[in-house]
Amino acid sequence: MAGLKTGPSRFVTRRTFLRNSALAAAAIGLTPSGVLGAPGRTGANARLVVANIGVGGMGMTHVFNMLRFQQEGKVQIAAVCDVDDNRLEAAVENVGAGVIPYRDYRYVLERKDIDAVLIATPDHWHAVQTVHACETGKHVYVEKPASVTVREGQAMVTAARANRVAVQVGAQARTAKGAWQTCRAIRNRIVGKVNRVSCWHYANPVDEKPVSDSPPPDGLDWDMWLGPLPWRPHNGRYQPANFRWLLESGGGQIRDRGAHQFSTILWCMNADHQTSFTVEASGRPPTRGLWDCPIDMNVVYRFRNPDWTLEWGQPGNKVGQTEFGNVFWGEHGHLILEWEGGYRPANPEAIHFQLPPGGQEVYRTDEYEDFNMNHKADWFKAIREGHLRPAVDIEIGHRTATLCNLGNLSYLLGRRLAWDGEKQEVIGDPAANRLLARPQRYPYVL
Repeated sequence: MAGLKTGPSRFVTRRTFLRNSALAAAAIGLTPSGVLGAPGRTGANARLVVANIGVGGMGMTHVFNMLRFQQEGKVQIAAVCDVDDNRLEAAVENVGAGVIPYRDYRYVLERKDIDAVLIATPDHWHAVQTVHACETGKHVYVEKPASVTVREGQAMVTAARANRVAVQVGAQARTAKGAWQTCRAIRNRIVGKVNRVSCWHYANPVDEKPVSDSPPPDGLDWDMWLGPLPWRPHNGRYQPANFRWLLESGGGQIRDRGAHQFSTILWCMNADHQTSFTVEASGRPPTRGLWDCPIDMNVVYRFRNPDWTLEWGQPGNKVGQTEFGNVFWGEHGHLILEWEGGYRPANPEAIHFQLPPGGQEVYRTDEYEDFNMNHKADWFKAIREGHLRPAVDIEIGHRTATLCNLGNLSYLLGRRLAWDGEKQEVIGDPAANRLLARPQRYPYVL
């Protein structure tokens, strides 16, 4: 793997390892699955051997999904990995016999019997782990946002294509029924031509009670948690989930929920190919505490040919009833798509929309009612059929993350940016282009 020239020290948590040593010893003897008859295509055995990297929060949802797939005979969970002993132990207890725990993901990737990995680590880890997994020939399901810089996203796309693996980004709305209902209605002009799409979302939180640096909690490998980030002393305002409120590691609501909303909007607008746009952002920065994401934020993206505008409002104009959502403003009315434990149309006419004669149908994998399960089934289908382009292929995920990342960059620089999607650069702005990448801490580099 590129950038990993020094041998890491393998670490399996002591208490978990001692209790499961007999199981681990037996599992180490697993033979390669033989699932992949050739790169990107399955052999006679349709069962994938998988590993979960990052098993806290959304990572445990992925574990439970894999357990269901395992019960159905579709996968075998061979390994779980986390830098936190408590989370790792909980994952082992849930998965049970045959699973091996790891702290260091690189040893997971070295295992030739593992066909695919699910990555649910903090955002600053997504690109590095995805690229390394692709380089070992493993298919990847990686949580959104795909990346925290534009250049990271480019590296992810390049690695997926060079190694002929399927990389699905966890923006599940593209395989959710509610978003699909909205997409078919919008594409078939239920409200006429749509010229504007607006999003609403509640504000980023403020670090009201800053805390001093402190030793990391027992069982947390702080150096590994930081990974490619610059080293700094442990502070409780970074983890476990607080990384979201720092621009370098989480990027705030726009890079989190924006990755969901923007992906869905691009799909509904049939705009995945519209990679060039302008972006102009403004926001209200916090005045205290460690977190530096803007409290309120407004971002306007303008696309050409066809012309339309995408607006991120934080908090924005809350048209629907739920905590976040978006509105498609058309010539003959508007359509609301909002979040209520899953994406759903607020307009009954979208839910009951009937495709007109000669209308445009929109495909989605439809194997499970639960959209988390269905999104993974879509990934498995891309692997099984060998086309390696799941619903939110890494290129789509990268383009979506680019919208989020450039929104933050425009806010930081305080000016409008014109993005050339073909050249993957800001037009006429060398200073902005220097900020499309950032150094990564050795050896956690692409």
